[in-house]
Amino acid sequence: MKRFITKRVLSSTNSLRSPRCFSQLARKQTPLPENEIPVPKLPPFDYSPPPYTGPSAEEILAKRKEYLSPSLFHFFSKPLNVVDGKMQYLFDENGRRYLDGFGGIATVCCGHCHPDVVDAIVKQINRIQHSTVLYLNHAIADFAEALVSKMPGNLKVVFFTNSGTEANELAMMIARLYTGCQDIISLRNAYHGNAAATMGATAQSVWKFNVIQSGVHHALNPDPYRGVFGSDGEKYAKDVQDIIDFGTTGHVAGFISEAIQGVGGIIELAPGYLPAAYGSVKKAGGLCISDEVQAGFGRTGNHFWGFETQGVVPDIVTMAKGIGNGIPLGAVVTTPEIAEVLTRRSYFNTFGGNPLCTAAGLAVLKVMEKENLQENALVVGSYLKKRLTELKDKYEIIGDVRGKGLMLGVELVTDRQQKTPAKAETLHVMEQMKELGVLIGKGGFYGNVFRITPPLCFTKEDADFLVDAMDYTISKM
Repeated sequence: MKRFITKRVLSSTNSLRSPRCFSQLARKQTPLPENEIPVPKLPPFDYSPPPYTGPSAEEILAKRKEYLSPSLFHFFSKPLNVVDGKMQYLFDENGRRYLDGFGGIATVCCGHCHPDVVDAIVKQINRIQHSTVLYLNHAIADFAEALVSKMPGNLKVVFFTNSGTEANELAMMIARLYTGCQDIISLRNAYHGNAAATMGATAQSVWKFNVIQSGVHHALNPDPYRGVFGSDGEKYAKDVQDIIDFGTTGHVAGFISEAIQGVGGIIELAPGYLPAAYGSVKKAGGLCISDEVQAGFGRTGNHFWGFETQGVVPDIVTMAKGIGNGIPLGAVVTTPEIAEVLTRRSYFNTFGGNPLCTAAGLAVLKVMEKENLQENALVVGSYLKKRLTELKDKYEIIGDVRGKGLMLGVELVTDRQQKTPAKAETLHVMEQMKELGVLIGKGGFYGNVFRITPPLCFTKEDADFLVDAMDYTISKM
């Protein structure tokens, strides 16, 4: 039996950005005769952080405003000062515990301060933190060997970087060098980074500065929820062929896409899209690049890499975030033949593959295998998605629940038929869930999608608490 039903209150042309409009929606929540939803409580956890003696949130915020870039922004009207972390939990300056449903933007996979990863980092830093790849060190070679063991096909050569942006920049350059072409095809709504080439491949205006971004074509986004062809992946893929036929010489350098768009709002590509798109790109002589920065490393649950969900094998795979559990580390993996192009000149990355980061990366892989974190992402993620879908059946404001494993999205709308973004409500729910002890992210072009990407050690009890907190918050709107 439904606790509250949200009725349509605004047409598609109305905005919900003003407090007045927000109160209109809130007043239309119709209570049904049923017991009050109890305030959810955090699951028990056997850890208390040491007392914090550093500066307060207000002092830190003042320093940020004075000394750091004005481009920095923060979640919440009262920013959270995170001073401690343990597994799937974070702690503020007062020692209050929060369930981390965001994982540092899909970055913390093993859990905050996992003892095995911390131990590997401490042991390595006590020996040598940095030398250069001009000297030998076993850490980089050991990690590269372990990493390619997770790759399909002939993806056997690794270039280490410091971030996902660096990895995608390098991948796009390799594709252009290998093919001798300049044209790259990306997807609308994509996010691949904020440097020169990757900003060109990114396709949301909010992330693009007014600088030269050339040589990239953006194809229709195969978005099953908002896209023009629903879940028909092959129809979307025809636009890739059209771009090749009518926007290029008929030859392209490559095609880059995320398997699940993260910043774009946890958008799963429509079924059958990648095989068809890859087919067109291959015929045009291009290379296929899979951006696994957020979807990789077991996060989708049913596969280790996001591209595997569509049954394809890319020519180049990029990764970061989960690869280091929070350590600045990224990588590009490709075939020996394609890798050869970087021998035409000198390619070098001072910090890429340094002993400290690669020791951490190897420890992350070992923890994932030892603790079956990919399987946990599948089991707990499926349970969490089921509970979120039940919440969608309860509240009209939830327009869509999507994603795989522990990479899930919940889109809020004020009108299910028009799919009008509920941006103000999204911010409100995030704020209130924080007050209850749950931290989640947000994304999507309209800023109305909850991004739920917790550490892969998340439990069913954690999933229940997250959903109960969302349920309680929406019921009070």
